[in-house]
Parts: sequence; C-alpha cells; structure tokens
Amino acid sequence: MRTTLTLDDDVAAKLRDEARRSGEPFKQIVNRVLRTGLTIRAQAASIPPYKIKARALDLRPGFNYDKVSELIEEIEGPYHR
Repeated sequence: MRTTLTLDDDVAAKLRDEARRSGEPFKQIVNRVLRTGLTIRAQAASIPPYKIKARALDLRPGFNYDKVSELIEEIEGPYHR
C-alpha cells in the first residue's frame, strides 16, 4: 500500500540514522519500527495491571512513632548514622 506520511523532524532523523546504520532501505525501517511498536502496544494492553494488597502495619506497642529519629535510636542504638 502506498500512502503519504508526515513525520516529525526528530522521528525522521532517527529513522534515517537507523537506515544508515543498518544499511536497510528507509521504507523497511519505517515498516519494522511500526510493526514493533504496534506489537508491543498490543502486548502491553493484554497484561493485567499490577495490584498491591494493603495490609496492617502491626505497629509494635511501646514505641512512639511520631518521633522517627528517637525511634531509630531506640531500635538501632545511638550509632545508627
């Protein structure tokens, strides 16, 4: 299929650089890059989103969690730095 495609300058430059580097014709580079991008996009759409299950922190009784530096010193000692 023959069509006209308007490319941004930076995209065209990258495609030309790839064509020079690989020795492949510009047309083949454009088709390969488009195929790769479309394949990756389709694969990404099929991956389920990552979900995190919330859980209680189970804070230890007897510690003051409002003063972090004091808490660290109490747990790790005065040489924690």
